[in-house]
Amino acid sequence: MTSTATRATGPAGAPERKLLHLLGPAFVAAVAYVDPGNVAANLTAGAQYGYLLLWVLVVANAMAVLVQYLSAKLGVVTGRTVPEHLRDRLGPRGRLAFFSQAQAVAVATDVAEVIGGAVALSLLFGLPLWLGGVVTGAVSTAVLALNSRDGVRRFEAVIIAMLGVIAVGFLAGLVVAPPDAAEAAAGLVPRFDGADTVLLAASMLGATVMPHAIYLHSGLARDHHGGAVDPSRVPRALRATRADVVAALVLAGVVNIAMLLLAATSLRGVDGTDTLEGAHAAVVSALGPAVGLLFAIGLLASGLASTSVGSQAGAVIWGTLQRRVPPLLVRRTFTLVPAIAVLLAGVDPTQALVLSQVVLSFGIPFVLVPLLRLTSSRAVMGEHANTPLVRALAVLAVAAVVVLNVVLLVLTFAG
Repeated sequence: MTSTATRATGPAGAPERKLLHLLGPAFVAAVAYVDPGNVAANLTAGAQYGYLLLWVLVVANAMAVLVQYLSAKLGVVTGRTVPEHLRDRLGPRGRLAFFSQAQAVAVATDVAEVIGGAVALSLLFGLPLWLGGVVTGAVSTAVLALNSRDGVRRFEAVIIAMLGVIAVGFLAGLVVAPPDAAEAAAGLVPRFDGADTVLLAASMLGATVMPHAIYLHSGLARDHHGGAVDPSRVPRALRATRADVVAALVLAGVVNIAMLLLAATSLRGVDGTDTLEGAHAAVVSALGPAVGLLFAIGLLASGLASTSVGSQAGAVIWGTLQRRVPPLLVRRTFTLVPAIAVLLAGVDPTQALVLSQVVLSFGIPFVLVPLLRLTSSRAVMGEHANTPLVRALAVLAVAAVVVLNVVLLVLTFAG
């Protein structure tokens, strides 16, 4: 796989002069945690069950901080991505199987993100959903072209700006209608209320701990530093990486929680809030057209930014195979066509979004388990291998995801 990275260090081998230059990759990866799939899953959870599943977002975001740091650490220390490490450890059939499931995750990701952008364009400008999907795909391709032409820094700046728009768009409603503090605190107690809440929790988990973001972050960190960091600078780079991940994922977590609180506070019991269009109409009715406009703009920024990031993750996933990464337009077509097909088929957009998050949930163990093994290996990481405490926490996170997915399978196929 060829890298389009520019060095964060200036002249070859020169040390970074400012901590700020080391920050950025996690904020790009964090966009995947506030994509339209999150919007659908979190609004559905809040509108149907109030504050009940708030704890799911908190737990999932804590897990996300851990796994995104491990992914970034792998890229910083080794200068290689998760798929590239697996390419050298799997046989031909294993590589193809792993690549296939990872690309299925990428397709599910693009379905969610393109649909979100299409719905936002429909709300803002009245475009047909299929046309909005095409526009979303075209704009995201242009954003990706920045990464190919101008290097990773310009791409990071554009995505981070969009992340700011997303935050404003989804936090505005809480300023107008703050949530009930006591009820929100009660929502931090882990519990379910029937099989439907387990299915929805799995969807929220799939929307919060994103497989493609884990693949991508190892590549973002590697490209941001121009390859493996010089051993003498690794400790400083890892300190900056921890700060980057915590700051970015806290922001993403706040936005996710805001979506659920907004729905629990202003949309619960309102007819039609199980769709993005209905939720937007309810927001306008309850909080006014200005908040509704910010909501739609936030959704549009979410769709545009996250589909760009998802497509970049697809390029990283190609590192599993011993083949050259296809050109940008080929990669975009591969993932964009299914999303447009869903829109043309007339599938309910919100339902498609929620189901796409369930698909992402199934893909999580396939990246978490290898990531845990790689970052715990002294042969791979040297002195920067996971400590026993980090390894134990990661094992608990992986176990929780696998158990929840097994329950989800049973509930889904048992009806």
